[in-house]
Amino acid sequence: MTSIYAKSPFTKPQPIDVVFVVYPNIVLLDLVGPLQVFTHACETPQSDNHYRTHVVSKTGGNITTNTILPIDTDPLEKWINKPINTLIVVGGDGANQASLDLEFIEQVKQLAEQSTRVCSVCSGALIIAAAGLLDGRRAVTHWEDCAQLAKQNPAVNVEVDPIYIKDGNVWTSAGITAGIDMALAIIEEDLGKPAAIAMARSLVTPMVRSGGQSQFSPELDRQARDTAGKFSELHDWIKQNIQEKFSVADMAQHCGMSSRNFSRLYTSTMGIPPAKAIEAIRVNEARELLITTNLSIKSVARDSGFQDDERMRRSFMRHIKTSPTAYRNQFLEQDSAV
Repeated sequence: MTSIYAKSPFTKPQPIDVVFVVYPNIVLLDLVGPLQVFTHACETPQSDNHYRTHVVSKTGGNITTNTILPIDTDPLEKWINKPINTLIVVGGDGANQASLDLEFIEQVKQLAEQSTRVCSVCSGALIIAAAGLLDGRRAVTHWEDCAQLAKQNPAVNVEVDPIYIKDGNVWTSAGITAGIDMALAIIEEDLGKPAAIAMARSLVTPMVRSGGQSQFSPELDRQARDTAGKFSELHDWIKQNIQEKFSVADMAQHCGMSSRNFSRLYTSTMGIPPAKAIEAIRVNEARELLITTNLSIKSVARDSGFQDDERMRRSFMRHIKTSPTAYRNQFLEQDSAV
């Protein structure tokens, strides 16, 4: 990946400007997550930081967040008619009110016209959509706000599942920590994959996630339904032995219960029958293998416990409305676009 900076033995590359736009009652992590990434990103461990970060608001001064900590900002007008490399509008409970402030929206639109790249984190998408920056584009926001984004902006192609989407020079990301994923992807686009990986390691982030990964975590969903942890050990056992065949009787025996009682209790707790739960766990395992390995479709089907690739294909269509091949290809397409 070629750096965005011109190389010269006589001149030192100047950091490029990343401007974060905030407003009252933002989500603090929507700001500080990506802010941390850009503040310390560099092409090599020996090079200087490549970005210069700024935080602006409509009037400047202290801006409230959803925590006890306010954020000090410059006035947005300071950047009018100045070139900006990356403009990022963050999210928060105040996004709805901010999106109705016509003067603020016009300022955001003007900054966007001066920017090489425009981004939103979480419900910040509501603001850049109000500025018309998402019309005709694919976009994502926090899953709780997707319906509102689509209803208020019918010209926007809202997608619920991805953690971030790049459409041209406009990037949108899902909730909270997805802003970090988006920022790391931008680092990869600008400075190359090694720089993104180095930054992720510095943040103790387990992996650099592709945008097509889901903002929904099946594991968290299971934990949310089973708050008492009645079946957490069972789920761990299934995942550790994912290639094996499981029957309801096997699961009941593992839990020390009769099949009838187990099936009734499991379904009432988890919201789906045991057999459907096993299928969902297998699909999730297969999804991970498809994007992190070069295994063939048949090998993925085998290693995730499906007897054959056709059975895996049918399960994928039921759960995520796409085939394993199409699911893998969307990640290949995203990688080639970076």
